[in-house]
Amino acid sequence: MYRRYPLFFSRRTTRLKDNIFFILTINPGSTSTEFGVFENTNCLWKKVIEHNTEESSKPLINQLSSRLSTLTEFLPKEPKIDAIAARGGPLKPLVGGAYLVNDTMVNDYQNGSYSNHASNLGALMAFKIANQFKIPAYIVDPVTTDEFIPEARISGVPGITRKSRSHALNIKFCVRKASEELNINAKQSQFVVAHLGSGFSIAAVKHTKIIDVNDALLGMGPFSIERAGALPLSGILDFVFTDNKSREELEYIFSKKSGFSGLLGNRDLRSVEKRLNESEVKNIYQAMIYQIAKEIGSAYAVLDGAVDGLILTGGLTHSNIFCDALRKKTSFIQQAMIYPGSFELEALVAGVLPILNQKEKAKIYK
Repeated sequence: MYRRYPLFFSRRTTRLKDNIFFILTINPGSTSTEFGVFENTNCLWKKVIEHNTEESSKPLINQLSSRLSTLTEFLPKEPKIDAIAARGGPLKPLVGGAYLVNDTMVNDYQNGSYSNHASNLGALMAFKIANQFKIPAYIVDPVTTDEFIPEARISGVPGITRKSRSHALNIKFCVRKASEELNINAKQSQFVVAHLGSGFSIAAVKHTKIIDVNDALLGMGPFSIERAGALPLSGILDFVFTDNKSREELEYIFSKKSGFSGLLGNRDLRSVEKRLNESEVKNIYQAMIYQIAKEIGSAYAVLDGAVDGLILTGGLTHSNIFCDALRKKTSFIQQAMIYPGSFELEALVAGVLPILNQKEKAKIYK
């Protein structure tokens, strides 16, 4: 049995009569930029700007000016904004929370010190707008949020450690949402959370901390819409030494041209589901469900089988066919909650509001 839930927290939990804040939120993707303005948790408006192929294929830092100018076209000359919250790209490993965007962080993003990911542009755009209007800018739960327990870091090879790279922002938001719905204390909760979009993050979350998760970008977990997931090492060695693939070629193949994209030449789950009468398509579809369920079982074991529920979220969970197939293999977790889509803008607001209300202090990136 599972339930689908609406997007927002109930206003009564976060909206304060005496403290009203207007927050601009920014969520850059590889081919689009999503942004919106919130009055506390109430979304006043949001918009997604699609960028053409020519623009989105430019080097990342060269996209900053055009994306920024496009975004600011939608803002009044003197907007009533108290703070900006942007999706955070890869940085050094960090504990979860809200971080003030500062010069050190901006320098790391400008140089692509940890990755050239589109989400790097979020903090850079926020920093420029914040400086213009003399307001603070924050990122919340960046993709390199790292709260691993010690044993989760160890691989079987000296010098190689497991990395925490996940959809932490949406995962933590959904944990707080599920805890509210179940009327339990989030800081005492235990959930298995599966964020299932173009990439997958399947996390063991204990007391709101992601204590273990597959690397959502390279090398761990199930294959996804466009990512390879865990691979036989012999196949990787053949790629390197027989086919003479460069590191850049391999990263592109494993992160963009694998999964459904590589196996079926299709990134659209809906169109794939229309072809489930074809045996090859059905086998690949079922293999993905199988691998996701296996990873959910692993996260369940990390939490010693004591969980408050399974949370399914991300774009794929809009599909009833997909969710029904996955629940058949994960029925060992009785309580399942589905939050279709992803809620980065809402999660950004939820992370920043306690700081604006002076209930928490922003973390400082060093």
